Parts: sequence; C-alpha cells; structure tokens
Amino acid sequence: MDRPYTILSCAMSVDGRIDDTGPDRLRLSNEADFAEVDELRAECDAILVGAGTLRADDPRLLVRSAELRARRRARGRTENLLKALVTRSGEFDPESRFFTTGDAGAVVYTGGPGTDAARRGLSGRSSAEPSAEVVDAGDPPTAEAVLADLARRGVRRLLVEGGGHIHTMFLTSGLVDELRLAVAPFFVGEEDAPRFVMPGTFPHSPAAPMRLVEARALGEVAVLRYRLDGRCPGATASTGESGGRGASATEGPVLDTATRGTEGERR
Repeated sequence: MDRPYTILSCAMSVDGRIDDTGPDRLRLSNEADFAEVDELRAECDAILVGAGTLRADDPRLLVRSAELRARRRARGRTENLLKALVTRSGEFDPESRFFTTGDAGAVVYTGGPGTDAARRGLSGRSSAEPSAEVVDAGDPPTAEAVLADLARRGVRRLLVEGGGHIHTMFLTSGLVDELRLAVAPFFVGEEDAPRFVMPGTFPHSPAAPMRLVEARALGEVAVLRYRLDGRCPGATASTGESGGRGASATEGPVLDTATRGTEGERR
C-alpha cells in the first residue's frame, strides 16, 4: 500500500487519560521516555497532531537532541520533521510554535468551510517563516486522504502524537501500523479529563487483537509496543525506512529496565 508506515505514540495514565482538567499540562512520562520519543521522532519524516493539541499545548514538535539533529543532517535530511495538522474547522493560531519553529514546514489538512478559514489564517504570515500550506482532505478530513498526500510528499514514516480525536480517527481507519503507549503509574480519575481514544468501531477488537511485541519498564513508566498488522517497517519503499529504536522489531514481549535519561519534554 502506497502510504507512510504510521506509528501512533501516546503517554497516558492507567485509566487512559492523556491529561487532567487543570490549567497546566499533566506530566505523564519521565526523562527516559522523553529521550526515546525524541529518537523515534528523529527516525520519522513527518509528525501529526490535531487542532485540539495545538490549542491545549502549543507544541513545537521538534527533535530535541542536537546529536539526533546532526544525524539527520548527515543523512541529507532537515533537522526536524514536516509538521502536519488536522483540523475540521480550519481555526488555529498561525503564530503558534507549531508554525513558527522548525525547518521542514507544515501542512494543514482540513476540508469544506475549514479550507477557506485555514487559508485566511495563514495568509498574513511572513515569507521568512517556515512554509505552510493548506490541503483539502475531505469534510471531515480522513486518515486515508492525509496519508495519501503525505506519501506524495515523500513521507515514508509518520508519527502521530494526538490528541484523542486524532488517535480515534487513525485507529478506527485501520491505517496505523504500530502503537507505542507509555503508561504512567497513577490514575487521573476525572470524568471530563481528555481520553486516549473516543468511542468508535475499531478493527482491533477482542476477536482481532493487536500483537504485543515489546513491554519494558522505564523507571516507573511502562512502555508497551503493539503491531497492528503484518507489515514490516523497511520492507518496501512505501512502508518506511528501517533504523532507530522506534523502528526495530522485537520478536516476542520483553521486559527490562532502562536507566538512560535526557533533558526534554514530549512537546
């Protein structure tokens, strides 16, 4: 299939919440996990979030490590990833860090009335800023349309980082190849707290479960990695390039303890 190898990465509480209802971002992981996610980003070509994540977190979505950025440059790549935003309304802050940082540009996927709204939002940006364009991906946007456009741009590995509506859109589409979950050792316990996924019809049901290929402890955080279909990363040009911890395959579940850590944050 001519689409990027798609990895969905998320940190959540034991009760499946990806934040609480407080004004500050809830820390759901630790420095060792942040470092691994940074490595995973560095091995991908594009990173995708939804407009809700943009509004809540104002993320930069950059590769944090100078060593990893240098490795990308040595391979003839941009230091950072192409950024992708999915929004139905087309409403977002064009001055957010998503648009003003990085060196690979950004693509906004929307549709219907959202297309004109998104183009108006980007119209006043300076030509000196990283490039950004709007693509009609349907009304509402679909994972199929987004992945098809990214493939045309040469994206071979895509990292999806939230939030709950985006997780649901991609997981219910059956177009996610790998799921990486970091599970924090606590409960949020708030009914209105954002969830990992929303209700939906998921192809991976009790009758067709995902395949657990890795289970590890990073301090008190549990990292679980699932394969959602039989594709092997790096098998063809359309499934992505191999290399890096996030791309490696582990035959069967393993458990170890990693002590490595670095400065950084998931955003």
